[in-house]
Amino acid sequence: MKIFSWNVNGLRAATKKGLVDWIKEEQPDILCIQESRANLDQLPKKAKEIEGYKFFINSGDKKGYSGTAVYYKKDPKNIIMGLPDERFNDEGRTTIFEYDDFVLFNIYFPNGQSSDERLEFKMDFYDEFLRYSNELVAKGKKVVACGDYNTAHQPMDLKNDKANADRSGFLPIEREWLDKYIDNGYIDTFRYLHPDEVKYSWWTYRFNARKNNAGWRIDYFFISENMKDQLISAEIHNDVFGSDHCPISIEIKE
Repeated sequence: MKIFSWNVNGLRAATKKGLVDWIKEEQPDILCIQESRANLDQLPKKAKEIEGYKFFINSGDKKGYSGTAVYYKKDPKNIIMGLPDERFNDEGRTTIFEYDDFVLFNIYFPNGQSSDERLEFKMDFYDEFLRYSNELVAKGKKVVACGDYNTAHQPMDLKNDKANADRSGFLPIEREWLDKYIDNGYIDTFRYLHPDEVKYSWWTYRFNARKNNAGWRIDYFFISENMKDQLISAEIHNDVFGSDHCPISIEIKE
């Protein structure tokens, strides 16, 4: 099974930039979208009705902001919109698909740059997600968690680590949470299979950053330890355009 994740920076904009053709060509089994930034009735028909796929969107309350969506071939047993703590759910940031074999989290984690309050919200969101994920694993579930985590983990995960040391997205408190996440038994799939490879998933639109490959790796697929033997591949598709992020993917044995 091939699962893709992509922060498209607006589903309507991405549709105009060739998203549907890319889906038809790539044929992911599941595509998790972050920053969909649209309600269902705002999307063109071709974005909602792709042959061979069903479509689900969690838009949140504020129009044109945040949101997650999923294109999928196989029906899940259950779809959950949001985390157990309701204060994290009005922005449409979390969509959870429950399958027989695993639970898939599609998450657009908050950005902490705008204020101290927003950074605190981001850290609280991280903790609530980890608490819930651990609860599922404790019940014997397998977990896949993908999306835009909005934090680069190690210096090799961004081009200019020293210049960004005091910026949300590379703060010690954010990086330490990723350490804690891994210590709780979750695997950064790309780094697990590509321990020394420098590859980025996001580039600012300014300063010709993508042309110069001055990027950040902030999009991840994590899996719970009990899925490790099912992992076949993990890739960052930085040759695919259409957003300030590029798609990432994993392949797992069913």
